Amino acid sequence: MLATFDGTWVRLGNEGRTLYEQGGYGRVERTGLRLAPEEALHLMERGKIEVKDFGYDTLLGLFAGQPNFIRRYLVYRDIRERGYVIQPGPHDFRVFRRGHKPGAGKSRYLIRVLSERDLIEFDLLSRDVLTAVNMRKQYLLAVVDDEDELTYYEVRVQDLAPVGEPAECSTPVQASLFGTYALAHLPPGTPLEEDWYGKRLDPERLLLRPIESIYLLRRQCLTITRDGEPMTTEQFLDAAAEKDVEIREKERVFSDLREKGYIPRTGYKFGHHYRVYSGKKTHSEMLVHAVASGTSIPMSAVSRSVRLAHSVKKKMLFACIYNTDIRYVEFARIKL
Repeated sequence: MLATFDGTWVRLGNEGRTLYEQGGYGRVERTGLRLAPEEALHLMERGKIEVKDFGYDTLLGLFAGQPNFIRRYLVYRDIRERGYVIQPGPHDFRVFRRGHKPGAGKSRYLIRVLSERDLIEFDLLSRDVLTAVNMRKQYLLAVVDDEDELTYYEVRVQDLAPVGEPAECSTPVQASLFGTYALAHLPPGTPLEEDWYGKRLDPERLLLRPIESIYLLRRQCLTITRDGEPMTTEQFLDAAAEKDVEIREKERVFSDLREKGYIPRTGYKFGHHYRVYSGKKTHSEMLVHAVASGTSIPMSAVSRSVRLAHSVKKKMLFACIYNTDIRYVEFARIKL
């Protein structure tokens, strides 16, 4: 079929409608069919159309001036070759279920195309994912690396369901401040220790970490004195923040997880803030990293995190902190 290029779109006459009806290409207009650049190049590559006065290389050179175009085209080709119908749409593309096409089926995925060096802006990403959920679609990132290999990630905003109740305390435990640690004189087998709080120093002493102390102070399960004077939660938090600049974000996430019945422990060996247990299971099921509102992380760092989490059979979640809310954003590699 012979098409024309108007400087923005590639257009076909009414004979082009068969491409839409059979393969889901383009958008039908009164005078025929309008093709997006990715669609036109793919059809030229397959020998389905020719464009008057333009060869493939010439047209590709014109479109390549658009931001991120080459990566978008590589993703478009890959998904077409996998047997899906794909169209430009919300974000970068929408992809239809196998066997479905525009006008006669439903789209399944919304896809954003990124390079390995792009930044993940968590505020924007979580909004996009929620938009996709409201449209009943799955949100994917198609990442093109520096060797033009493609990796697909499904991104979800997880609503972590409670798995238990937070620890109850009838009488606050009394402790003294040593540096940023709280030291309590408690025998083995106390409720705090049973609920995985603290580190046993000897049969008489339990050492509570700063994150644990802040949570227990808020729940009025702990009192801490410094030089014989009681400390408020905010005083303790300010003191701890002098040693740990991330503690405000970390304690928000720790508290939220504990309130839902999860047990967060340090994730240092995995390069993240927490490894998280559901109740008192033997193995942790998630890695969780706290990120403040406005945070951006390179996609390459997210990729490392996902691969490591997968290798140790855990989910990878980033806990995005807002004023009154925490959104747990999960990344997972997906095969289309």
